[in-house]
Amino acid sequence: MTPNSPAQPWWRSFTREHWFVFIVASLAWFFDCLDQQIFNLARDPAMADLLLDKAKATEYGPYTTSFFLVGWAVGGLTLGAMGDRFGRAKILTYAILLYSVCTGLSALSSGFWDFCAYRFLTGTGVGGVFGLAVALVADSVPDRARAPALGLLQSFSTMGNMTAALIGMGLGAMAVIPFGLKSWQAMFLIGALPAFFSVLVLRQLKEPKKWVDARAAGVKTGAKFGSYAVLLGHPRWKKNAWLGLIMCSAGIIGLWGIGNFHPKIVASIVEAHFAPQHLSADALRQEKTWWTSVALLCQNIGGFCGMMSLAKLAQVKSRRFASIVALSLSLVTTWLVFWGLREFSQIFWMLPLMGFGQLSVFGVYAIYLPELFPTSLRSTGTSFCYNVGRIVAATAPFTVGQITKKLGGNVEGFRTAGLWVSLVLLVGLVAIPFLPETKDQPLPEE
Repeated sequence: MTPNSPAQPWWRSFTREHWFVFIVASLAWFFDCLDQQIFNLARDPAMADLLLDKAKATEYGPYTTSFFLVGWAVGGLTLGAMGDRFGRAKILTYAILLYSVCTGLSALSSGFWDFCAYRFLTGTGVGGVFGLAVALVADSVPDRARAPALGLLQSFSTMGNMTAALIGMGLGAMAVIPFGLKSWQAMFLIGALPAFFSVLVLRQLKEPKKWVDARAAGVKTGAKFGSYAVLLGHPRWKKNAWLGLIMCSAGIIGLWGIGNFHPKIVASIVEAHFAPQHLSADALRQEKTWWTSVALLCQNIGGFCGMMSLAKLAQVKSRRFASIVALSLSLVTTWLVFWGLREFSQIFWMLPLMGFGQLSVFGVYAIYLPELFPTSLRSTGTSFCYNVGRIVAATAPFTVGQITKKLGGNVEGFRTAGLWVSLVLLVGLVAIPFLPETKDQPLPEE
């Protein structure tokens, strides 16, 4: 059998160059997600230290996520279009450098507003990576390997998330952190390390031949690469862009507007669990750091299984069917955790289930989105769906914060707010039947 025979596993069709592109893109996404989850773990303790007011910290914590998500959207839209115009590999390098350096700068925050400024800038870099990475892989690997490769690439997000959890657990287990750093400061400094990886990307990664050829042909024909005017003006691409945006916004809100705030619920359970031991404030802080990190690990073990399972379903059944199943699971498991997670022992099975549901949608997005747009708009269209969705999602933490405030500013009010906001997942389900089915179809061209 030849390497490209359908009977052979998809990875047998990879050359050394294919493997290099896939590994670099996967690591870029791995480090991106590592920095995302470092923020989720560090956000609440950072607010507690910077604001010195428990009620205000509870209210303002979600606002910092809104700044992060808006930066994510701005970066995704800008860098995604630049990737189509100037090259996926080149712009991916700059995105990695931006998010890693600004993550490190977050450790130097002295108040709410400079913390938000660093989070916005970090989000700008983070936002560019997904669209660039999936477009880079989609344009580089053989057609039959595209879907499974993109599904596996997306699963690396859970590896980055779990690594962040292990970092948090390690810091939580340390009696004293070197240099007098707080745990949240140490997390952000560790998050700056991917800057060194960007040097490797800049020096070794080449642009995909498909993009190079299309770009050369586009110069002759006058085709506009990375143009939002073309994306939103062409009947076919406009329809895919807006419907894809609705679908993505729902899943992103489910995870980033609601699910990633589970450390607040877990911290309240940990506090009640250790109350009989009358721990000191520092000891209780260490326990919260440890157990919220364990909870994140549990969420992402489930998330890895969810991404791989639903990505496989998208390959075997259809992209639309897998999208419907994933969003439905996200809604059901979100309600399970926000309503039902009350006991310490429930952390170990409820959070993996929520992770399975909420993260499964992203395994489908990685396969589906790049198949909706042509080479000249692949990164632009993917980033539009994935990152304008961040702007929509940025309203969710603010909404959750406001509802929580009106319901007393406590954890029970937060639970109720999350349940109401999660209903937006139903909107994503409505959009999916109107999207084209792309299973077993070649990548679209102009």
